[in-house]
Amino acid sequence: MGIRNPKSKIQNLKSALLLSAVLIPAFACLAPAAPMGGIHLDQIKLPPGFAISVYSDKVRGARSLALSPKGIVYVGTMGSNVYAVVDRNHDGVAEEVHTIASGLNTPNGVAWKDGALYVAEVSRVLRFDGIDERLANPPKPVVVSDAYPGDRHHGWKFIRFGPDGQLYVPEGMPCNICEQANPIYGTITRLVVQSGGQGKPEIVARGIRNTVGFDWHPKTHELWFTDNGRDMLGDDVPPDELNHAPKAGMNFGFPYCHGARIADPEFGKKHACSEFTPPARELGPHVAAIGMRFYTGTMFPETYRNQIFIAEHGSWNRSTPIGYRVSLVRLQGDKAVSYEPFAQGWLQGSEAWGRPVDVQVMPDGALLVSDDRAGAIYRITYGKK
Repeated sequence: MGIRNPKSKIQNLKSALLLSAVLIPAFACLAPAAPMGGIHLDQIKLPPGFAISVYSDKVRGARSLALSPKGIVYVGTMGSNVYAVVDRNHDGVAEEVHTIASGLNTPNGVAWKDGALYVAEVSRVLRFDGIDERLANPPKPVVVSDAYPGDRHHGWKFIRFGPDGQLYVPEGMPCNICEQANPIYGTITRLVVQSGGQGKPEIVARGIRNTVGFDWHPKTHELWFTDNGRDMLGDDVPPDELNHAPKAGMNFGFPYCHGARIADPEFGKKHACSEFTPPARELGPHVAAIGMRFYTGTMFPETYRNQIFIAEHGSWNRSTPIGYRVSLVRLQGDKAVSYEPFAQGWLQGSEAWGRPVDVQVMPDGALLVSDDRAGAIYRITYGKK
């Protein structure tokens, strides 16, 4: 064994310290806005006439929301549990929170149909039959499909039933920016779940980096969805997207094109942006636009009906945080004509006490908003509570 040179050791240490000095500030901005403790609804700003209250503050990691006809709100998480939240006396405050599943693999997505709750893990979709009557004694799940990849990077799923009765399930790209040989990556798929056998995914839209929210227009029944733009191109590029897919088979450009006309520096030379469907609306850069719903209630004024509410989870790698709010996109026909904040205040300067994830229109017209940082669900109302 040779004798080590002490000068080399010192030089290596100096190099390591120098590298740390460069990298630590760079990685420091990768974390989401620093958290504040507690719930601070007095900081939430809403348009005149609107109010916000706590529906439940006992839903740890609350993510995607689904509603049964009995008014039970089912809640997915990025952990291992799925919850049922119940407002028995219909006063706008949920008295009960039941854990209906545990030990699952990132059960972010939840959807309800025909007496059963469907739950999406990373690689499979489960069904819990007769769930409304079995909150205290949940049934064992039935596997609906295990045909999805197991990648955790963008592997969490938002699911919903479409007007065609099929279950729509996305598969995000397992990367920040890349191409994949397997055609299921970067798509929205749908499953026929009524047959009783395991469903096989049918791809209905492509070129999607990571959608964690979609809905269908109440009148046209056409699909709209959010998509999170790629990272590491700077604070202001690219935008997140609101997309419109009136027919199956459309391609929205990832990884070659971002927004309407931003060619990717690595992959953009392979395909021009003109080859793909542009966004219906470019959203804020890195706002993490995820859960979205058309407003179908009657509580809010007429100008809000059939318009789109979007939960913006908030930037994780922007030097100045952005998002952490609920935004409103207004439509005229099939055109998205405006984009504005609706509920904001979860972000205070560079600190955030909450991160909106999903929205859900309730039977009385109130709008629920889930928050996975505060472990809460809020209720936004107009006029009398």
